[in-house]
Amino acid sequence: MRDEIIKLLKKSGNISDETISEIRDVDIHDFANLVKDIGKQETDYIKASEISKDLNTKYIGKNLYIYNEVSSTNTVAKFLSENNAENGSIVISEKQTDARGRSGKSWESPLGGVWLSIILQPDVDHSHIPLITLATGVAVAKTLEKIGVENPEIKWPNDIIIRNKKVCGILTEAVAKFNTIENVIIGVGIDANLDIEEFPEELQDGTTTLEKELGRKGDANLLIRIFLEEFEKISELFNHEGYEEILKEWRKRSYTIGKIVEIRKPYNKYYDGYVVGISKEGALVVEKIDGSLEKVISGECIIKN
Repeated sequence: MRDEIIKLLKKSGNISDETISEIRDVDIHDFANLVKDIGKQETDYIKASEISKDLNTKYIGKNLYIYNEVSSTNTVAKFLSENNAENGSIVISEKQTDARGRSGKSWESPLGGVWLSIILQPDVDHSHIPLITLATGVAVAKTLEKIGVENPEIKWPNDIIIRNKKVCGILTEAVAKFNTIENVIIGVGIDANLDIEEFPEELQDGTTTLEKELGRKGDANLLIRIFLEEFEKISELFNHEGYEEILKEWRKRSYTIGKIVEIRKPYNKYYDGYVVGISKEGALVVEKIDGSLEKVISGECIIKN
């Protein structure tokens, strides 16, 4: 985290190479207010004023930190969460140079997409934290429906699919201290106004963008505003233990239930199965070839043709 925050400070022009060499032994958290100040400066593509205009939320998005470029919005959000950022604060970047996904995968996120992270302080039992990823998927799907996307689906646990191609990924990370979860960081990356050819060749066949699906460029600021409103609605359900309602909405949009899949678990444990449903804890319920049922809490789920 330290090196990523230093890169942000350097990129913003707030510290020089000479200063960087001098602060190597300084507590990076001493620069938290400066990082916050940079996030309040005017940016070119994503506009705080446009997002905030008519934003109908109580706490989600009331604090916006927007950057031209960061390594990862999740990293900056984690840093700010450790430095008194308010519940519901949002970190947005026009570009990411080292975005992270599940299983440690990383990639660049170019200008034109929506790359953001939410700092959440959920007041629920820790056993329900995994449902946050599913709830976020519902919020993204509802957002896409509102802007005219037909039938966006959710692939367990963290991808949004349009016509069998990925358009959004979600990464949830817990920030814990003394075995207590203090914050949850929810990263959301939506391929909005992007050209498929901008993606690495190996990703192009399985990826789509909102621009391609809708046949036009969209308003990224409006997209973010709608998403923040939908996220707060689903977050309120989560905070008031409306888990079954969240799962009902998730099941309606599931891309995974009813499919033959390959489950990839740690330590090279792979097996095929049929997805029966999803449990109340958010685990995937898979019927294995021998007829037994297994709840998959973590791992990778590959849809088989």
